[in-house]
Amino acid sequence: MNAIGRGLVMSLVASVALAHPHFNKTVTATVGSNVEVTITYNTTPANETHAANAKVGEFVTPRRPVLKLSGELKSEKATLPAGEYTIGVVKNAEKDWSLALYPGRLQRGETPDPAKAIRLDSTFSADHGTAAHMLIDITPGHGRLEGKAVLTLHFGSLFLEGVLA
Repeated sequence: MNAIGRGLVMSLVASVALAHPHFNKTVTATVGSNVEVTITYNTTPANETHAANAKVGEFVTPRRPVLKLSGELKSEKATLPAGEYTIGVVKNAEKDWSLALYPGRLQRGETPDPAKAIRLDSTFSADHGTAAHMLIDITPGHGRLEGKAVLTLHFGSLFLEGVLA
């Protein structure tokens, strides 16, 4: 390939890279008894093939988003001590998922022990449309989770809410 051809290829690669940006995001909220909850993550593309290939019982985390708690949070089903957690999901069945937190920050390539994952009281739905990129937030719950502070994760057609407090 000559210099002009290489230049065109480089220009095309640069254009594609700029046309599809990813952002590092931080979401912060105060919940429970003045506990600051901070989420940091990257707006990774929603790759549902990765989710579909997950095994039942497996803890899956796209790009290892992190939740940090300044103090302890308690719900009916979980006590979360202050500290950092990797946000992910556990596949319960082919079309059923639970939102889960894994103690500490998982490193790239590290295989989490599913027994250590803390499953939150969760709801799962595939009826919230499609998120082209992963979206994570802290919101007030609705329906069965009304009146609770929930962690939400929207990844492709997968939408999960899990009770924090």
